[in-house]
Amino acid sequence: MNSQVIETLSRARYKVLTNQDDLEQVYRLRYDCYRAEGSIVANESRLMTDPFDESPNCVHVSVELDGEVFAAVRLHVMSKLTPTSPTLEVFPELMKTIRRGQTALDVTRFVITPAARKQRVPLHFLVLRIPFLATMFYDIDVALAPVRTEHTAFYRRYLGYEIASEPRSYPALKKPIQLLTAKVREQRAAVLKRTPVFGPVSEVPHSNIDFPELADVYVASKSTRFEAA
Repeated sequence: MNSQVIETLSRARYKVLTNQDDLEQVYRLRYDCYRAEGSIVANESRLMTDPFDESPNCVHVSVELDGEVFAAVRLHVMSKLTPTSPTLEVFPELMKTIRRGQTALDVTRFVITPAARKQRVPLHFLVLRIPFLATMFYDIDVALAPVRTEHTAFYRRYLGYEIASEPRSYPALKKPIQLLTAKVREQRAAVLKRTPVFGPVSEVPHSNIDFPELADVYVASKSTRFEAA
């Protein structure tokens, strides 16, 4: 296990966001990150948000480092109760997965402050723990990763994702997005063997994430629930 990743994890704190002030801080971080990469047009509010941020099956999680928000990601936990997510709008053929009774996790708005990138802090591993642990907590069948083509190699190498579609235009983004998917139960053991830090880390108790149950809007396709996050 990479010592630099563990050292960073020991300094980090995960936070599920519900407070509007916390959410606006993340919307501002998104805006700054996407603008720095030239992926969105400027706006006066300097916030990046959309109606999916308020979906009942949406979970916002940030990563704080030494008390400052350095990264964040947005999750949409989908089942037959609430088959709603931004990626389904772009790749509607995924709906057949939900109609078959399977569950899916849509992972979007993955952002890391440019300052962390310049300092070579390995936050991408810490942020990717969030959806990985979420697939365990919610007992997800299929994970979705709508990413730019230059990021596909990382997801395929470390997380076992496969290319599911050619790049398509994505709402509000200047650059096309390619869809990757992973059958997470089948890939989990191999992923954890290769990169254990993606899973629970017992020596860093505060590395767990307090995911909400979402009982009113989500139902797992199996009765088994992992107690890992």
